[in-house]
Amino acid sequence: MSRIWVDVSAPLNPELTVWPGDPPVRVEAAARIQHGDEVNLSHLSLSAHAGTHMDAPWHFEDDGVSLDRVDTDLFFGDALVIEHHIPGPITAASLDGIDLLPRVLFKTPNSNLPMTGPFRKEYVSILPDAAQRLIDGGVRLVGIDYLSVAPFDQTDQATHHILLGHEVLLVEGLRMKGITPGVHPFIALPLPITGTDGAPCRAFIAQEQ
Repeated sequence: MSRIWVDVSAPLNPELTVWPGDPPVRVEAAARIQHGDEVNLSHLSLSAHAGTHMDAPWHFEDDGVSLDRVDTDLFFGDALVIEHHIPGPITAASLDGIDLLPRVLFKTPNSNLPMTGPFRKEYVSILPDAAQRLIDGGVRLVGIDYLSVAPFDQTDQATHHILLGHEVLLVEGLRMKGITPGVHPFIALPLPITGTDGAPCRAFIAQEQ
């Protein structure tokens, strides 16, 4: 069997779905050879939470660390991919009997949703009791396949506060379609931006074929 690395990140382009109220992704020409310039040069404008991105604790915790101060060892290593088949939220009961690893990634029906076009408020998310179960299980990084780990209408943001308050890194906006459940090597590399609450990242999962 051979190992292949599967790109599980969403391409950044102007059609990308963004969280309501966040600025859209813009890729604009700063210089173009066809217009007489020496080089092709693009100007980028986007949210730190556009597409596949990593949340640092400071995103929701004012005394939390910014992305440049997190434990970068968490960016590389084995991750447990848990497949959650049903359209309902992930609860503590969803994790019964599962031996958790420090990195846990959720593959849900979200991965069948497009990452372009209108934002969808009905997506699979993680409820607070599941977030606490992840903490109790020693999880240090959690990934999910839509733009937030928390329900859209969670006014107290308990899921984010539980996870980020315990310095768990969040990788949101993963594209997990075609990824098999189980333990796989995982890489998530956020842009190295100083003093930020998060950053877009490129993420890969290795699978045997």
